[in-house]
Amino acid sequence: MQLRSQKGALQVTSLPESKVYLDGKFIGQTPLCKCDAADMLKSGTYTIRLVPTKGGLSDFQEKITISEAVLTVVDRKFAPDSLSEGSVISLSPLADKKKTELLVVSLPEGSTVFLDNNEIGVTPFSFKDPTESDHVLSIKKNGYKEKVVRIRTPLGYKLTVAAYLSTTTEISDTTDTQVASSSAETLLLSPTPKPLSGKTVLILDTPTGFLRVRETVGGGEIARVTPGEIYQYVDEQDGWLQIKLKDGQLGWISNQYAKKQ
Repeated sequence: MQLRSQKGALQVTSLPESKVYLDGKFIGQTPLCKCDAADMLKSGTYTIRLVPTKGGLSDFQEKITISEAVLTVVDRKFAPDSLSEGSVISLSPLADKKKTELLVVSLPEGSTVFLDNNEIGVTPFSFKDPTESDHVLSIKKNGYKEKVVRIRTPLGYKLTVAAYLSTTTEISDTTDTQVASSSAETLLLSPTPKPLSGKTVLILDTPTGFLRVRETVGGGEIARVTPGEIYQYVDEQDGWLQIKLKDGQLGWISNQYAKKQ
């Protein structure tokens, strides 16, 4: 399956919900995914601005790059003053299609970078040829909340992670950000269904393209749900959300790949 040439996808999530502007033009409200082939963006550099719907919070503005046939992910958790946190994750093609590269930058700079629990450097840091697979990236600095991002480093691409660290750990409803692989099948997400009444849970992008639903917390798999789908919220425990499936069955999913609305 081929994507339209010179276009890429953009996914934006935030807490609280935010209005999203691209080069000053309003393009929607979070959670936002310009992921369908007809709705994707031309490759290039843009200025993205997130304006939280809740008053008293400062806007977030940053430069992002949209690359052909890949997904750029922006996540922001707003809080007063220096308590906000977030990340921008993007892929850009390399000349050598057999190479991989990881670039990590952070605010503040001088943060320690861990890849799969192994210390690899201090930001800004460029890591040549990480293994082509899923990884857990951690960015730490004294006095700041640790930022954990789940990533995938595909062959032929440089993965850039820009992490914005919070000065506190007292932020609720946190979720990790995931970056999709560069395959067309992953980028072509299904349209987001209309929310159910009451609290709902949005399934976020995952490295596998699906999320396992388990009978109990950490128990056996009973179903799989897809990024972009919305389910009724039922309950939660540490690191897990209970949802109601379309057939009425209840199940548990990891909150690392889901957002309560």
